[in-house]
Amino acid sequence: MPHSDRHLSAMTQAGLNLIQQALSIYGRNLRLVQCNRRFQEMFDLPEALVTVGASFEDTIRHLVSRGEYGEVSDPEAFVAVRVEQARAFEPHYMERPRSNGRWISVEGAPLPQGGWVTVYTDITRTKEQEQLLRTRSELLSEEVLRRSEELARTNRQLASTISALEETQRQLRAIEARTRLTTEMMPAHIAHVDSSGRYTYSNQRLTSVIPGRPSDIVGMSIAEALGPDAFAKVQPHLAAALAGQPSTFEFTDAPSLRRIRASFTPDQHENGVYILSMDVTEETQTRVALQQTRRREIAAQLTSGLAHDFSNLLTIILGMQSKLSRMPDLPDDAAPLISATLSAARRGGTLLGRIADMTASRRHLPVATRIEPFLQELAVLAGPSLPPGVTLHLSADVPGAILFDPGMLQDSLLNLILNARDACGEAGAIHVAARIDAATWLSFEVCDTGPGFTEAALRHGAEPFFTTKGGEGSGLGLAMVYDATKLAGGDLKLWNTEAGAQVLLRLPLRPAPEVEEADPGMVLLVEDNADLRGAIRDMLTGLGWRVVEAASVAEAQALIDGLPEITSVLTDIQLEGAETGLDLATDCTVPVALMTSLPADHALYVAAAALGPVLRKPFSAAQLAAALGESQDAP
Repeated sequence: MPHSDRHLSAMTQAGLNLIQQALSIYGRNLRLVQCNRRFQEMFDLPEALVTVGASFEDTIRHLVSRGEYGEVSDPEAFVAVRVEQARAFEPHYMERPRSNGRWISVEGAPLPQGGWVTVYTDITRTKEQEQLLRTRSELLSEEVLRRSEELARTNRQLASTISALEETQRQLRAIEARTRLTTEMMPAHIAHVDSSGRYTYSNQRLTSVIPGRPSDIVGMSIAEALGPDAFAKVQPHLAAALAGQPSTFEFTDAPSLRRIRASFTPDQHENGVYILSMDVTEETQTRVALQQTRRREIAAQLTSGLAHDFSNLLTIILGMQSKLSRMPDLPDDAAPLISATLSAARRGGTLLGRIADMTASRRHLPVATRIEPFLQELAVLAGPSLPPGVTLHLSADVPGAILFDPGMLQDSLLNLILNARDACGEAGAIHVAARIDAATWLSFEVCDTGPGFTEAALRHGAEPFFTTKGGEGSGLGLAMVYDATKLAGGDLKLWNTEAGAQVLLRLPLRPAPEVEEADPGMVLLVEDNADLRGAIRDMLTGLGWRVVEAASVAEAQALIDGLPEITSVLTDIQLEGAETGLDLATDCTVPVALMTSLPADHALYVAAAALGPVLRKPFSAAQLAAALGESQDAP
């Protein structure tokens, strides 16, 4: 609670305590919201029943046990009737005798936001005067007159007190309405618990921050509201806050798989804790992706120079060994040594290429994709590489389209399938299952019937260059899967089952909005290789585009000037003639996407990357669609 509101609340309580009548305010959940000191004194209530959140039912039961209502034959039935009357609350005024011989009047009025306020007045002297009037009216006329005058003064004082009480009630309603509106508007759960861990205040946001939890939790213990798993994670921080130590921490809620950030702030005035908790799942996923992007940049800086020098050394070794193999009069045992050296050098070149792929700049390009067709295409790609005795089973329970990078995910799943194939040997089964986990993750489980991961593989499998395949493996496959998954903000887990190895690949769940199919427009395809142009044209028409073609910048510019229907241009960097795709992209009046098979360190590639994303050949239809979409979205 802000300091100003806490100060105002304290002033309000002090004002209520000055009122001679007893006052209590209960909320619509039949729990105490406010009372004054006179309420506790009049009914001799213990501290627990005048604490915010105290139960109306418990209070009635206590009064019955103390004989407040006289002899009650069935106390529980009496309590139940009073509770039902409170739930269907109506304005009322009544007078009744108490067990101590005194009389009180009870007046109740409902509150606009639910609940009611009740005022209790000791009217013993008034009742005595009435009795006096009835029994001694003639003999005590002078006393009656005096008492009448006194009663008139009392009534005037009571009227003034009631006016003050009504103003106090109005202020209470205004404070509560303002505080409630402010806290309900915030995308966070805001609450207060007392020293016993019970909620004395809460907005209605707990269920939106941690799905599956109740919303109306005032009076409930924090352990009951959060459940045993989540409470075990926050309990040390709650204990520290009750001891005066504030903390901010994060934890994962197991049932919903949501990442929660909570702040516990000690309340020094009432020995309680203020709680602020937020759902930071998407923030965490984005943070993971940014961290992985930064790691890739650092790795690229460290390896680019070494890779360049090592590549030059390999080129020299290959050249010298080739020259050596052509020299006359070589010993008989030289030929296999030269061949082995050449093979090792070529393998080193391949390894350099894979390192370059891992550290090269790569952007995550999510595209609306349906899982079942995606898995069917994956089966077509993976099938030819599997031995006859190894079967591949794919299943999916993912309705609708999901946003993810299909090219990056396809590479990752192919890597996992090929690893599983190697583990199975000549016979076995591989299962790939896609599902949605807790409305938070898009999960892919890859299982095989091989021998499972070694202990070392479970600990280090995602680290670069770790391999259990000896000289046959580079140790980069699983590392590349881990890299791509983290780049998307996801997670990768390895473990063994009774049947074999199991890998869980999770990506942030981003359902694609349902949109009507529309004509994407006309694309100008600029490519000087006729065969390649035909293949790319088929991809574009399969995506719904209308296509016109050119082989040079001059032809392309003429078509752009003559066909206003052209909405996008897809051009290779290297074209017929002196001009390149970069010249066309610089002068073009419609969005341009660039494609190339040049290496990333080529001058033309570097210049193209400065203009925007570059589509590297070969590419899939999904990657092509993403590149064209990104070019159209660019400012």
